[in-house]
Amino acid sequence: MKYVLIMLMIAAGVFAIAALRRALRTYLKFRGKRLVSCPETHKPAAVRIAATQLALKSTVGNGPLRLSECSRWPEREACGQECLAQIQEAPQACLVWTIINRWYQGQNCAYCHKPFGEIHWHDHPPALVDYERRTVEWDKIPTDKLQDALGTHWPVCWNCHIAETFRREHPELVLDRPAHSPTATGTS
Repeated sequence: MKYVLIMLMIAAGVFAIAALRRALRTYLKFRGKRLVSCPETHKPAAVRIAATQLALKSTVGNGPLRLSECSRWPEREACGQECLAQIQEAPQACLVWTIINRWYQGQNCAYCHKPFGEIHWHDHPPALVDYERRTVEWDKIPTDKLQDALGTHWPVCWNCHIAETFRREHPELVLDRPAHSPTATGTS
């Protein structure tokens, strides 16, 4: 009897570990903001999957994908959520982090021309600069407007973003000097 009880406890433990592992994998796969094309308007929409609920349901089976947020809500909250097919087809490709990382890869800063490598989200985030030379961190742009901004803005590294923001906000404290040239000072 004791042997059977131990075997049942081990089996329950293995099942619990497997269920928790599956829930964690599901949560990590479907967390984060995503950019999809709204099937109704054919325009970008920022959405978020109800990842926590999906992860909990995945411990006992497969639950359906559902949105927890959409940039078109609350006006269109009763939609059929047909955009979920895009997420099921390519969950990583529509993730905002993936889109941004791909966009910055291989580009250079518009000011210092330093090339961008892989973006580290925990570090200083890169920014964008518009036609009026205003810089803005990419994550301050509404997600559903992000694709438009990526088409009209240029990439800027964190250091140049901070310098240009200071220059714009405190012009009275900035002194622009001409580039140093040996002939201008009389030295060679």
